[in-house]
Amino acid sequence: MDAGGPADHLNPMMIRPSILPTLIAVPLAACAAGPDYAPRTAAQLGVPPAYSVAAQESAQADLRRWWTAFDDPMLTRLVEQAATRNLDVAQATVRLRQAREALVQSRASLLPSVGASGGASRTEVVRGGSGGSTGFSLGADVNYQADLFGGVRRGVQASAAALDASGYDYAAVLISTQAEIARNYILARAAQTQLANARASLAIQDDNLEIAGFRVQAGLVSSLDQEQARASRAQTAASVPTIEASYNSAVSRLGVLTGQAPGALKAEMEAARPIPQGPASIAIGIPADTLRQRPDIRGAERSLAAAVARIGVAEAQLYPQLSLGGSIDAGSTALSSLLDVVTGRVFASIAQTIFDAGRNRSQVRSAQAAADGAFLAYKQTVLAALEDVETAVVALRSAQAREREFTVALDAANNSAILSRSSYRAGLADFLTLSQSEAALISARNGLVQARADEASALIQLYLALGGGWDAGVTPTPDNVPAPAALDKTGTN
Repeated sequence: MDAGGPADHLNPMMIRPSILPTLIAVPLAACAAGPDYAPRTAAQLGVPPAYSVAAQESAQADLRRWWTAFDDPMLTRLVEQAATRNLDVAQATVRLRQAREALVQSRASLLPSVGASGGASRTEVVRGGSGGSTGFSLGADVNYQADLFGGVRRGVQASAAALDASGYDYAAVLISTQAEIARNYILARAAQTQLANARASLAIQDDNLEIAGFRVQAGLVSSLDQEQARASRAQTAASVPTIEASYNSAVSRLGVLTGQAPGALKAEMEAARPIPQGPASIAIGIPADTLRQRPDIRGAERSLAAAVARIGVAEAQLYPQLSLGGSIDAGSTALSSLLDVVTGRVFASIAQTIFDAGRNRSQVRSAQAAADGAFLAYKQTVLAALEDVETAVVALRSAQAREREFTVALDAANNSAILSRSSYRAGLADFLTLSQSEAALISARNGLVQARADEASALIQLYLALGGGWDAGVTPTPDNVPAPAALDKTGTN
């Protein structure tokens, strides 16, 4: 029969095989529904050319392993355990794997689905007649949803952007956890130093109380001096349990942050070490550097791209849907002749929603609103990141200034306490003068410890605000992030 005859479009078995590839190629040439994503400019995001606080704005240093700048081996080891042991990071890794599988599923919609079936049957005559019959059958079918208006391709774009966003979310959780480990390590070392100061002060105040007792017994002073000495010692002793509780809380937190029981690090942390101090300043670059380095900003940008792609997914539902398919069947009463007669069928169908009470158009408007919300979230993330940097810079400068002043205050208070103690023992000064000098010394010591801890914490906060702690040149994927140790132990991965 002539392939150009009128029966071609009536009998699906008479469509020439060469037509099917042509029909499948139609959507490849069609334009995709919905808007194409365009990255936002710095002006649209409200990014200034420079920070409003005075800081070193030369090119950013390598921030990937910022914790090594504190030159503390134990701090380095604990921070680096975050990538494999921390359970928040492990959950982010799992979410990243899920996002990759969602992309695989989206891409599968671009290709046809193929199925096969086979069967065998036996019919026996139960009553009357004789013998029976056996039948065998084979079949295969192909179904393809043609992406005429790019709805599936937009879905793939959305899934790809969501995968990137999930990778950046993983990096954001990672660097936040690294900073939290470092901060709690600083708190633990600061508490150890404060405990040492309190115990040293208690030893001196025990000595003062003993001297006051001798002087009262000798009739040189009234019992007022002894009572004041008792009160001063008790106030200092009362601060010790509070400091011990702070130390225990920080060390317990370190254990949990590294995927262990709260008490796992107590023996290892027991030996007192000084508060680690990092560099006096670091180059923060310009705001544009922060946009490139911060994973939460890059994740928000990818979330916006995914939201824009989903507009096309919703809009494609407004247009006709074309389905293509075909099947091949064979049947026989004997296996040897199963393929002697093979029949096939090719079909195409097109469907269009006529009335849905405005549901599909409402879904388009909803997707557009979601994209607007994603843009606002993106801009807010950018501005909050710049705020974080400027706040950390000011906090670092403030802590450094307080450290300088408390260093002077400690030196003066120490000299004053020595003179007051000598004068009291010689009977040249009253106990009130000695008590005030001792209180000033304790305050100066604690103030200096707190200023140093605040300086280290502000530096950590600045590293975090700049997006340090990961390789910004590589988008995290399930293939290039460390496997969580917890999953390795249970075998679930």
